[in-house]
Amino acid sequence: MGKRKTKPIVAVVGRPNVGKSTLFNALAGEKISIVKDTPGITRDRIYADVTWLDKNFALIDTGGIEPDSRDIILSQMREQAQIAIDTADVIIFMVDVKQGLTDADAKVADMLRRSRKPVVLAVNKVDDFNKYMVDVYEFYNLGIGEPYPISSVNKLGFGELLDEVISYFDGTAAEEEEDDRIKAAIIGKPNVGKSSIINRLIGENRVIVSDIAGTTRDAVDTEITHNGKEYVFIDTAGLRRKNKVKEELERYMIIRTVAAVERADIVLLIIDAVEGVTEQDAKIAGIAHDRGKAAVIVVNKWDLIEKNNQSVGEYTNKIRQVLSFMPYAEILFVSAVTGQRLQKLYDIIDIVNENHSMRVATGVLNEIMTEAVAMQQPPTDKGKRLRIYYMTQVSVRPPTFVVFVNDKDLMHFSYIRYLENQIRETFGFRGTPFKFIIRERKDSE
Repeated sequence: MGKRKTKPIVAVVGRPNVGKSTLFNALAGEKISIVKDTPGITRDRIYADVTWLDKNFALIDTGGIEPDSRDIILSQMREQAQIAIDTADVIIFMVDVKQGLTDADAKVADMLRRSRKPVVLAVNKVDDFNKYMVDVYEFYNLGIGEPYPISSVNKLGFGELLDEVISYFDGTAAEEEEDDRIKAAIIGKPNVGKSSIINRLIGENRVIVSDIAGTTRDAVDTEITHNGKEYVFIDTAGLRRKNKVKEELERYMIIRTVAAVERADIVLLIIDAVEGVTEQDAKIAGIAHDRGKAAVIVVNKWDLIEKNNQSVGEYTNKIRQVLSFMPYAEILFVSAVTGQRLQKLYDIIDIVNENHSMRVATGVLNEIMTEAVAMQQPPTDKGKRLRIYYMTQVSVRPPTFVVFVNDKDLMHFSYIRYLENQIRETFGFRGTPFKFIIRERKDSE
């Protein structure tokens, strides 16, 4: 496994109408791929993957603020800042040159400064650098350091801002590189039994559990050694915030989930057997799917379900329906209370982990491809037929394949899905998603 790069997390904090979402959209650019069958999650634009120079990071929007009255704005900004401090590696604090320095800005700046997290100050709406520079300097008074003038609308000043943001990354990536332990994030809605599963796993292993030093985020990492192998479980249950607003709580949970999933190889999605699989579960699962993580769906509280000989089958079908975008995920029925089948979790994690980093030789892939094409003709459009020349696996975690074709537009989603199924039929790949990159090349090449 060797070196692992964790994608850093950058959070944006700021008052309403300072232009956070404009910055967000500008940086995310065309990269927001709304996967057609991933429900709900990408459309909320809570996070986006951004690449600057050769650095990738996840950009997180910490939440909207209702612009009612001054006090509400301040309390909600504090809440945002707290989320950012809890989950992010670097914080962008955004202010508005036209509204000038406000009291709320100053109070939140104090909070950010005390957190000791790297903060980059972005002064937005500077459409004309000569005209506004004097006003930009006023923000030195926040005591956060140099203000970076930008214009989200005109995409000005992004280079300097992002150079500063990524200058803080190296420390975090190096820390986690030499780590061969399997990392599993335990995600799911509140109260599905995430913590009780962890406690049960710890209880049965009698290991002294240390909170790993150097983890800045507040997701608690639990190390467990099982059969001589080390596993790290990243728990997102964590803080119960006394939150008045349900949406804020949901958003907070999603942000924490993104942070945990980013650091994991494998995601254990915990579902409450009694409540059944819900849209909210699909939303959380979508985060792992979008990020190409291996997945195990763990149905907890199975001891409370009245069994007949159809229960497991019926339940499995329901899960496959609601989580239709991840048919590859493994499913395990457990009970944290009785400990039923929990030990099986390790075996499944091992299998899924192997599959997530499995490589298939190019020769074999092309044999599968040739056979697949012979069995089911590629689609045509206006008399032009898709030709598939060649296929090769370029990386793992998740297994990523490049397919060379004569015309990208002819390569329909359904045909990619068909090829995927052919590869899976031969190699299994249980528990891991695939990524396909379609490249065009002319016949002459």
